[in-house]
Amino acid sequence: MRYPAAVRHERRILCVFPAYSPSFGTFSHAYPLMHRVSAFMPPQGLLVIAAYLPERWQVRFIDENLGPARAADFAWADAVLVTGMHIQAAQIRAIGARARAAGKVTVLGGPSVSAMPESYPEFDYLHVGEIGCATDRLIERLDASIAPPAGQVRLTTETRLPLTAFPQPAYHLIPLDRYFIGSVQFSSGCPFTCEFCDIPGLYGRVPRMKTPEQVMAELDAMLAQARPPAVYFVDDNFIANRKATRELLPHLITWQKRNGYPLRFACEATLNLAKEPELLAMMRDAHFITVFAGIETPEIEMLDRMGKKQNVRVPILDAVETLNSYGIEVVSGIIQGLDGETAESGQRLLEFVEHSRIPMLTINLLQALPGTPLWTRLEREKRIDLDPALESNVRFTRPYAEVVATWKHCIAETYEPERLFGRFIHQINATYPNRIKVPARGQLTLQNLRRGLTLALNLAVRVGVLADYRRVFWRAVWHALRQGQIESAFNMGLVAHHLITFTREAVRGEQKASFYQAHARDETDEEAPVVFSEAATSQS
Repeated sequence: MRYPAAVRHERRILCVFPAYSPSFGTFSHAYPLMHRVSAFMPPQGLLVIAAYLPERWQVRFIDENLGPARAADFAWADAVLVTGMHIQAAQIRAIGARARAAGKVTVLGGPSVSAMPESYPEFDYLHVGEIGCATDRLIERLDASIAPPAGQVRLTTETRLPLTAFPQPAYHLIPLDRYFIGSVQFSSGCPFTCEFCDIPGLYGRVPRMKTPEQVMAELDAMLAQARPPAVYFVDDNFIANRKATRELLPHLITWQKRNGYPLRFACEATLNLAKEPELLAMMRDAHFITVFAGIETPEIEMLDRMGKKQNVRVPILDAVETLNSYGIEVVSGIIQGLDGETAESGQRLLEFVEHSRIPMLTINLLQALPGTPLWTRLEREKRIDLDPALESNVRFTRPYAEVVATWKHCIAETYEPERLFGRFIHQINATYPNRIKVPARGQLTLQNLRRGLTLALNLAVRVGVLADYRRVFWRAVWHALRQGQIESAFNMGLVAHHLITFTREAVRGEQKASFYQAHARDETDEEAPVVFSEAATSQS
């Protein structure tokens, strides 16, 4: 639904989503190998806001991951709406400064300002919380006047808009074919209380859902515009309400069959998914091929300490193997710098990587996010350090230099080309054959052929000829081709190229050690992820 009341004035609203810094999980080094791709995922939250605004208002949408907002965009606008996460703080402030310089009223919402509104004194309006009554009050104020208020106005959502009333994201405002992966939201909230995670505080512990019909309509809209090769469910936990997930999956299966299986699905879920064979069977039939799981650490004592009880209920390696048996590749979030780590923790992590055969792990240093139990505890213990020169805002229990050195050693070993491609070969042998065979008609489109040819040519030249790990690459590719895994060969090369390149930059100190820190390493920065909210903002 749109904003339900009538407005008196026409307005021009510029929605600007800030650029991300590069990370393991945003695949920035993969984009040059692909056809037209320049960014990871559409900003779901701000697209919902854009769709909710009054129909009478004009909306222009800029995702700065695709390109910066221009002076002409700010000149056109009556008001500038921005959203973002802590990692985007510098970019958020830069957008606000440009809008103020153009004399425009500025509005900031999203996870970062919702957790720490006092950090953004320069914006005219702060929208704290999700879409709801605060959003309606904001629209009323902008309808009444587009002059900046005399002092900052903070609007806090007390009553959320039900997800069943969410409008379809304004996909028509963005070029979907320029994204690495599409995005859709089914639920919000997570029942678990991991110490480091800000999801329960931001979105609640009781999961809220859209209807299956809403999800199907959003998939139809994406398919009509751009046919993304894959769609990621940005839910904080896809199985947070298992009954609702069981009701959704048959709709996804029917939709895939009706459309010839045009999409692959991915999601984020807790490892106790491994104890749900009925769900796993339906996920396989719906063509879910990847699940991101926040494993965090293989050390049980630290999982207990951080409140990650769900990872203790099933042996982690057994859970990974179970998901693989349904054709689902696991992507893992890992945190280093946890309380209780020892000098041996890095080696234990590397042994886990070897035994789990998980190709991709987003290995980050611990960050304390405002509003989390971790932040509260560390602040009480005087262990929060906001020095922007540091890789983390946490004063570790081990010496800082040792923790950073361990992190660099672990990522270097994990993404050493021989080891990385070896884990991919295991997936080719043990995971990918367990996926359903999809009909060719859903895949053989002109767009997909163009994507495939562009990727194949770029991989052959940039990796197969120019990369110093080209021999390892070709061995893995030939193995995949002998198994009939043509698409897997392309995807493996694409992901590996990004992971290896990013790792080498990080080890040289050119990239930061966490996707979640509020200060970026970009030397051009002047200052140190659902409406007004994005995908999960937890550590993993």
